[in-house]
Amino acid sequence: PPPPPPPPPPHHARAAAPTTAPNPLRNVYFGDLHVHTSLSYDAFLSGTRVTPHDAYRYAKGEALTHSAGFEVQIDAPLDFYAVTDHASFLGMLPALMDPAQDVSGQREIRSAWRAERRRRRRLGLTPDDPDVVRSAWREIVATAGAHYEPGRFTTFVGYEFTSSPDGQNLHRNVIFRGSAVPDFPFSRSDSTNPEDLWAWMDRNRETGIEALAIPHGSNGSNGLMFRPATYAGDPLDAAYAEARTRNEPLVEITQMKGTSDTHPALSPNDEWADFEIWPYRINGSMSPSRPGGSYVREAYLNGLRLEEERGVNPFRFGLVGATDSHAGASALRESDFFTTGGSPQVGSSIPFDPPLADGRRYAASPLRALRGASGLTGVWAEENTREAIFDAFRRRETFATTGPRMRVRFFAGYGYPDDLADDPDLIARAYAGGVAMGGELAAPGGRTPRFLVWASRDPSSAPLARLQVIKGWVDGGAAHERVHDVACSDGLRVDETTHRCPDNGARVNLADCSVDEDAGAAELRTLWTDPDFDPAQHAVYYVRVLENPSCRWSTWDAVRAGVEPRPDLPATIQERAWSSPIWIAP
Repeated sequence: PPPPPPPPPPHHARAAAPTTAPNPLRNVYFGDLHVHTSLSYDAFLSGTRVTPHDAYRYAKGEALTHSAGFEVQIDAPLDFYAVTDHASFLGMLPALMDPAQDVSGQREIRSAWRAERRRRRRLGLTPDDPDVVRSAWREIVATAGAHYEPGRFTTFVGYEFTSSPDGQNLHRNVIFRGSAVPDFPFSRSDSTNPEDLWAWMDRNRETGIEALAIPHGSNGSNGLMFRPATYAGDPLDAAYAEARTRNEPLVEITQMKGTSDTHPALSPNDEWADFEIWPYRINGSMSPSRPGGSYVREAYLNGLRLEEERGVNPFRFGLVGATDSHAGASALRESDFFTTGGSPQVGSSIPFDPPLADGRRYAASPLRALRGASGLTGVWAEENTREAIFDAFRRRETFATTGPRMRVRFFAGYGYPDDLADDPDLIARAYAGGVAMGGELAAPGGRTPRFLVWASRDPSSAPLARLQVIKGWVDGGAAHERVHDVACSDGLRVDETTHRCPDNGARVNLADCSVDEDAGAAELRTLWTDPDFDPAQHAVYYVRVLENPSCRWSTWDAVRAGVEPRPDLPATIQERAWSSPIWIAP
């Protein structure tokens, strides 16, 4: 195997623990739990040579040289980060191409890999050299430990479990709580069945190794990620629901390959459902992905229905966002979006010049053009440490954004007073009298909960336009959903019939991508009561925050290039955030 990597420079050594006391009312921290480096085969093939060490430097605010030769730098350091390279082929391509390896060493690795590939093909498995994978895994673990600075910057040891039967995405990111990790990551070479991954995590847990798995890219799963059946197609039971809830308390709702909140075909009455939709399986092909079973909101509804019918709900997920960057660096701003191919995206955001021989100005495949600068995870935790942030993951006190650092809080309780939203101690009183996002609230007969909904803007992004509560419920065995606007910007009021805020008039100047700062709000906050609440029904509620419109990255590229924006792509988007839900049970 190749020799172990050198340790990071001394100035990245683990810092002493901070002396500040934890905040019992919890602070907000932002991070990315889905980033690939050159240790991932697909990133390496795309030209990425960034190491895990480089990725953590970038997250801390240092500039990084992109493989295309230009510098990238995040506008403000993140609070936590996880390098999640693919366990399959982990470190294989850098080892095969390492010029430091002598010829005989490279030949031995290639020979062993080919032999293993032939053997595993006969068994239907994928080829990995165990010594190379183990060495790369040690590098990931050591680098995360070296960059961990409790109280200032948190790193999580992690990797990606990459199962794609027939191109149907069943990928998960596995995130470990602390420095106790297994000697070898569980990969699709072991099994393509996520239930086997959970069993492996349970066995690790018995030895003191705590972790969770985060499904992602469900929009490209062709209906497999959230189908109401096991991997083998059997009906779901209590054991399955408990295993999934124990091992997968979170789901990634947005990333560069699209948003998995909902689909227009599933939510025809939601005007904002058609947002950054990636309609294909996530395997680099143009094979369509079936909406049913692929989106989070429908999973919430199916979970309620299963709970009413069978007393089990395997779909109690909190929400996170991540980039799935394969450049080692999170691209979180539409104005600064880049991929492994660089920026601007010729043939995707700006036309070929001159056109191709057949006259085409844009590439035939729309896959690159469908990508976007998303997303980001927000957590509410007592302090910036592995333990505190991981515990927030566990209790699902998390929210997701498409990149801007909006702050979102969501509570439900029965004794909240009318003036709670204006109380200087509203957070302490909200915790004391109810549950936060990610929690469950019983519905005693005759009482109706009240919901405290609060969001503040990212000063570097557009103002807020509206706060919404999305409700799902089951009535007579049928699942339903409804979008309620609950707070409007600019002094506007929600229409009691349509449940919608009037348009606040915010517009974007497509000539230079400037936004209207005179419309919108820096903060929206309200105490809301569901006018149709029924304590006899299973229900789920979560918050969606919408910014004013702003330019999509493809429009930014066109403006800078002095060309018209691509006509078949949205010129603008509305950045957004989603809270984890609160579940109500009779």
